[in-house]
Amino acid sequence: MSLFDWFANLRKSEPNIQQQQEREIADGLWTKCPACGVLTYTKDLQANQFVCPECEHHLVIDSHKRISQLIDSQTWQPLGDNLAATDPLKFRDRKSYSERLKETQAKTGLKDAVQTGIGLLAGFPIALGVMDFSFMGGSMGSVVGEKLCRLIEYATFNHLSVIIVCASGGARMQEGMLSLMQMAKISGALSLHREAGLLYIPILTHPTTGGVTASFAMLGDLILAEPKATIGFAGKRVIEQTLREKLPEDFQTSEYLLEHGFIDAIVPRTELKSTLAQLIKLHQPFCSPLRETTSNQQQSKEEKSHLSIGLT
Repeated sequence: MSLFDWFANLRKSEPNIQQQQEREIADGLWTKCPACGVLTYTKDLQANQFVCPECEHHLVIDSHKRISQLIDSQTWQPLGDNLAATDPLKFRDRKSYSERLKETQAKTGLKDAVQTGIGLLAGFPIALGVMDFSFMGGSMGSVVGEKLCRLIEYATFNHLSVIIVCASGGARMQEGMLSLMQMAKISGALSLHREAGLLYIPILTHPTTGGVTASFAMLGDLILAEPKATIGFAGKRVIEQTLREKLPEDFQTSEYLLEHGFIDAIVPRTELKSTLAQLIKLHQPFCSPLRETTSNQQQSKEEKSHLSIGLT
């Protein structure tokens, strides 16, 4: 084989090498940071809780990953998992609302935009709600409101702290007034939880906007946020057009809100679980860490019947 033929064959093989590299990236072996563009081995990124090791950008993650990061292994017990939305208004744009629900449920594997349940966080029993932005933008509809209310009522009855990880574009327009009613509904349940002297901590992630921000996301005893998360009610452009003035570049970021007293602390994702455990321990020193989930076995028959009525 001549030298010319060897170079010709090498050039033919180059596209195959490039296609193989692209296929490896597409298969999920590597993840590109949307902020700095650095490629990170996905397993290393997962070990760092999906925080870029180069620029510390917090990647958007789903509710399953959130639960695995916060809840001790094999202690998660979902609540209200059977609840699914209907289409009471027969809403339709390019597609009917019922069709959109079916498509999103098949795509995400979720019934709606929040997962709720109880589990142990560093040994402490808690009630946890995790919103999922991949389900119709984490929009708050009737099911989101109902699941969070049941979670809070369960926590109040069983003297548990409540933690809600917020990620939402706001109220779900396809449910109209029924969606807006959830703001007052959840706020009322939180009021009773607070009267019982129990701790509630919302965690604001990117993005937390609309009716969620206008209700339970800002009602915490302590309000935590992830770094550089977008947090607000109306969009920045809408506010600028209303006020007719230019807003700061960092407007509606967690750093801006911390500076102006809207939130209590910015906590990196890698430190979130340990921080929450410390806060629960300080607020409820009588609540000692559990090593296994025996709380359900120790409940009386009367308590069990009460809970079963509340969760059917």
